[in-house]
Amino acid sequence: MTLVSCVLLSGVACAVSGSALSVSVLKYEPVPAEIGKYVDIWIKVENTGSGRSEDLTIKMVPEYPLSLDSEANALENIGILGPESAAVHKYRLFVDENAKQGVASFDIQFQKEKNGAWVEETFEITVGSAAFNSKGNVQIEGAPTKEPEVFMPGDIGTITFTLKNSATAYSVTINGEDFDTNARVQSATLKGTDGITVATETYYGNGILGPGESMVLTYNINVDENLSDGTYYLDFSTIGSSHSYNNNWRIPLKVDSSSVRIVPSKPLKLENGKGTLEFDVANIHPNKLSSVSVRLEADGVDFSPAEYFIGSMDPDELFTIQIYGETSSDNSSQDVKIIANYRNGLNEHEELIGVRQLQLETVKESGNISSLILLLLIAVLAGAGYFMYKRRKQK
Repeated sequence: MTLVSCVLLSGVACAVSGSALSVSVLKYEPVPAEIGKYVDIWIKVENTGSGRSEDLTIKMVPEYPLSLDSEANALENIGILGPESAAVHKYRLFVDENAKQGVASFDIQFQKEKNGAWVEETFEITVGSAAFNSKGNVQIEGAPTKEPEVFMPGDIGTITFTLKNSATAYSVTINGEDFDTNARVQSATLKGTDGITVATETYYGNGILGPGESMVLTYNINVDENLSDGTYYLDFSTIGSSHSYNNNWRIPLKVDSSSVRIVPSKPLKLENGKGTLEFDVANIHPNKLSSVSVRLEADGVDFSPAEYFIGSMDPDELFTIQIYGETSSDNSSQDVKIIANYRNGLNEHEELIGVRQLQLETVKESGNISSLILLLLIAVLAGAGYFMYKRRKQK
């Protein structure tokens, strides 16, 4: 028996292919299924192949808190189902009075022909409180707030939604009947995608939002460290006062591995074992980075400061730094590692930006030679003066 899992949270058809048949939940009412009451579920079976099913049978296998009134109602023989055709059957299940808000699952088994293999697929529906006649509608106010704004591979962070009742009056009249404009968020779910995990469970609530009132929901996000750069979409769905007020949104989330670029702004060299090295540091990530610092590492070379702290850097901001180096090495060159530390949101990163060649040059001290020449010249002049003085004195 093949088992394929499929999740349905808001009445949207969800299909999983098995052989030439596709089974889906076309809809269920009410949404959410009410505790202690019946829920009707419409199952759609579609033949997507080129051949026909000679004797199709489907079977409902509910799991607690769902149940059938009689096992006899579980089996439904559809019979012949030709190619490119579909059949729909309605099941009625009871939701146990002691059920809790959340999700409930059931299996649909189907057999294409008598004595053939059974295939089983699993679906879920939402279980909650009753549907309401309130006409308030919940919408996302503004853009969701992401922290950090652009994730890096391996980052953790949050997405925060502000849900607001868009009604502006306390009541509305429809076909001569008055309704209140309160809104309910019976559940709110954020679903991840490959490489992006939502670590926060579905929100369930029974509170009421009056006209213009809002609520804030925050979800924790984990990004896989091997995820490629790009824009990914998360699914955010809410269940409102009734099926007509359920909402689904696609939420973009950007992943970008670019960070800090560090390049020498003048030749990397130490003369006679010492000198000042200069670098341009640029933030090429799309959002602000904080706690940015740079350090150099090379065998036998001491640098000051040992770590140059820059602080926060806006996107495309450029900063020039100078680091003093000193060594007693006799080598002509030395590998120097350029290392950056920074934070993207709450995530600390350490990155080897690159390895450069540090030239160690010996330069003759021209100042000492000049001083020696000057002393010799003074001595010659002094000697010449003394000689002339002696000659005049003899005359």
